[in-house]
Parts: sequence; C-alpha cells; structure tokens
Amino acid sequence: MSSRPHPFETRSLLNESTDSLASYGAISDSEGSSSSSPVLPATSPNKVSRSDLAWVLAGLWSAVFLGALDGTIVATLLSPIGSYFNESNRSSYIGTSYLLSVCCFTPLYGRLSDILGRKGAMLLALCLFGTGTLLCGLAPSMDALIAARAVAGMGGGGVMTVSSIAVTDLIPLRQRGLYQGMTNILFGLGAGLGGPLGGWMNDTFGWRSAFLFQMPILAFSIVLVTAKVSIQLPDDIQNQSVKTKLQRMDFSGSFTLVGAVGSLLLGFSLKSTEEMPWNHPVIYGLFLASGIFSVLFILVESYWAPFPVMPMRLVMQRTPLAVSLSNFFASIAAFSMIYNVPLYFSAVRLNSSTDAGLHLLPHSVAISTGSVFAGWIMRRTGKLYGLTLVSCALGILAATLVACWNENSSEFHLWADIIPQGLGMASVITTTLIAMIAGVSKEDLAVATGITYLFRTTGQVLGVSLSGAILQSILTAKLRERIHGPDAIEIIDRIRYAVSVITRK
Repeated sequence: MSSRPHPFETRSLLNESTDSLASYGAISDSEGSSSSSPVLPATSPNKVSRSDLAWVLAGLWSAVFLGALDGTIVATLLSPIGSYFNESNRSSYIGTSYLLSVCCFTPLYGRLSDILGRKGAMLLALCLFGTGTLLCGLAPSMDALIAARAVAGMGGGGVMTVSSIAVTDLIPLRQRGLYQGMTNILFGLGAGLGGPLGGWMNDTFGWRSAFLFQMPILAFSIVLVTAKVSIQLPDDIQNQSVKTKLQRMDFSGSFTLVGAVGSLLLGFSLKSTEEMPWNHPVIYGLFLASGIFSVLFILVESYWAPFPVMPMRLVMQRTPLAVSLSNFFASIAAFSMIYNVPLYFSAVRLNSSTDAGLHLLPHSVAISTGSVFAGWIMRRTGKLYGLTLVSCALGILAATLVACWNENSSEFHLWADIIPQGLGMASVITTTLIAMIAGVSKEDLAVATGITYLFRTTGQVLGVSLSGAILQSILTAKLRERIHGPDAIEIIDRIRYAVSVITRK
C-alpha cells in the first residue's frame, strides 16, 4: 500500500457546486427559500426550516451531552464506588461493562435506524440508557451496578450513532464538519462538567445522586426527540415489511463480535484482578475463544450475513480502513487516560473526588476547542489529511507528558499535560468521520457511520479494560515489593479493594 496521501485527502474535500453534494441534505429558511449551501432537489423529504432544525438538533445534542456527562461522571466515581462496596480491584469493570455493551450494540443501530426510523432508534437508545442509569443509582451491590451499566450501554451505543446519522440526513457534506464540531462542543461541555460535578455530588450527597440527577435531562431529551425528530427514510426502505426489515439485522455478526471482544477482555481482567497465572486453563481458554470468535466474525461478515454490521467490502477499502484503525487506536489512548487520570489524583495525590474530577476539565475544554477548530479548517479548506496527522501527534505528545508525572511534577503540568490529548482526539474523530462519510456511497452512509463508532467503542472498552488490568498487575507487584511483615497480605488486599484506606503520613 502506498504511503502517499490519496488525492481525496489533500485536495478540496468536495466542490460546493458539485451535484453529489446536493444528495446529502438541505436546510431552508422558514419561508422555504434555500440557504447559500448546496441543497437537495425540491422533492427531498427532509428539507426543514431553520427553527425546526434547531429543535431537532436540540433533541439530538441534549442526548449527546448527557452521554458525555455520564462518561466522565463514572470515570470520576470509580474510586469512591469501589471503596463503598469494598471492591476497588473490580472498579474498572464498571467502565468495561458499559463500554463492552456499547461495543456490542453500536453496530446494530446503523441498521436499526433504517428499520425503526431515526426517531424510533433514538428513543430506544434513550430508554435503555435511562433504565440502566436509574438502576445504577439504586444498585445494592457491585455486581448489580456492573449489570446496570451494561444495560445503560445498550442505549449509550445508539445515542452518538443515531445522532450522527440524523445530522447526515439533514446537513450538506461541506458544512457537516462544522456541525460535527458543534456536536463535539456539547460533548466537550458534558464531559467537562461531568468530572467536577460527579466529584462534588459524591462529596456532598453520595455517588448515587450522580446517576439519579441525570433523569431530568434524559426526560427533556426524550420529549424533544418525540416531538421534533421526523426524518423520512427512502421509499425502498420505508415500504418494506417488518419481517424484511428484521432480516437486515446481523445478529450472528454481533454475537461473534461480542464473543471475540468479551473473551479477550475477560481473560485480561481475570489475569490481573484474580491474579491467575498466564498458563491457567481459564485464561488461555478465554484467549483461544477470542481468537475463534474473531475468525468466525470475519467469516460471518464476509460470506454469511446478508446485511453485515461490518461489510468487508467497506472495511477493506483504503479510506474506511484507515478511518477505522485511527479511531480504534485513538480511542484506546483517550479512554486509558480519561479513566485513569481521576484515579491518579484520588489514589496517588489523595485529592478529593471533586478535585480529581476538576482535572478532567482542561481535557474537556480542549475537546470542544479542537473539534470546532477542525470543523472550521475543513469548512474553509475542504482538506483533512495534514490536520489528521497533526492531531494524532498531539495525542502522542500528551501520553508522553502524562507518563512522566511524578511526585515533583508542577501544578502546571498536572493541569496542562492532558490538553493536547483532548485537542487531538476531538480533531481526529471529526476529520475521520467526514472522511468516512465522503468516502462511501449514499446507501452505505448509515452502516459506514456505524462501523466508525464500532471501532471507536471497541477501542474505548479495550483502553479501559487493558489499562485497568495493567494497573492492577503493576500495583500488586509494587505493593508486594514494598510491604513486608506478618500482615502484608491483608494490608495489600485492603489497599487493592478500597483506596480510601490510603492516608497521608
């Protein structure tokens, strides 16, 4: 494969006068006259007034805001929740169960949005997410909380996916980078507020309140989506029977994907959390199962599934493959950092939950800034190749800086070193999503968007799980190296199960 950038990435993304741009959506003013942007033909079913578009976006973006808010709230609460149940060694499962569920169900929402319509798919996602979040606030045990997070993930996987698909239906391609940037402003705002807000609510009312207070926001989003989101599907999809639509669901592909990713994560988690040796039958059995499921997934997607969640003909194309892999690795890096930075400040620096959450604020502001900047650059130049490379370099820089933190690190570094990661991640997910949308045909848009989020969520769940496994493994080794005496094993277990036992000298 040639290392030279494809002309698509280095020339103008699309010429505003091209006919192909008109097929992606339109916005008209309240009197029906078109805006200066390229528009759909007059027969388009999805022309909306500016006021209606504002309400539609408010419904979609409030859900995006809530999903981002929930993510950093949970990242901040891992330590206090683990200590509350005296199972801190399993706290990473709270994030892993949610993200694994997201990974499993995200691929289905591309097809579900064609079967149920954009409104139906979004409402299903919001209801599942709300049910799981409510159960989290009421969970009587760590196992119940982990299960509730999995239920929430069934809906969380659809919120961003269906939102992006719906915006794709309504916004012209050349403007979509800017609108994706605006989406990420809401995402960044939610992520920015989630950390400090979750920490403050934990310190003031207890960690359960951080889940329960999300219910009013969820209700607002459901009302707006129900009242305002009305996007008509193409006639060839709209007129199909329910049975025909259900046959478009790739349940076998989703099942084998769950088996591949879930077995891999469970193997690493048991190795670190339960301290099983690598040659334990359960460990290598899980890794073997992951390999078998991976092969089955590829075979199902290539030869069996009539409507695969990951069509190999798309994934093996140059641009979709590059987009998918970049989202995968960028998500591993981002979520390893997002979930472990608050833990560092809680368990190492012994800061309060509020202060630990506040240290995610610069990262969240950077997400908003980087996304808007990337959208503005693409709208102005129509190019994304160089911007994507610079954004990836920023992520590498941030990971290097954070890895160098120690007891002598200045306050400036503790607050600022995470910023390049937010800038880079926001820009990467914006530029690569536009590249994916522009690189596939219109009939593949929903599935291609789902593929992007599939790789992104797979990277997220691997980032949280693998970083948690590495952390537990190194923590256990270091504690055994430094703590000796007749009560050493008991002390080590107490530290691993509840970081709240750690106090300043």
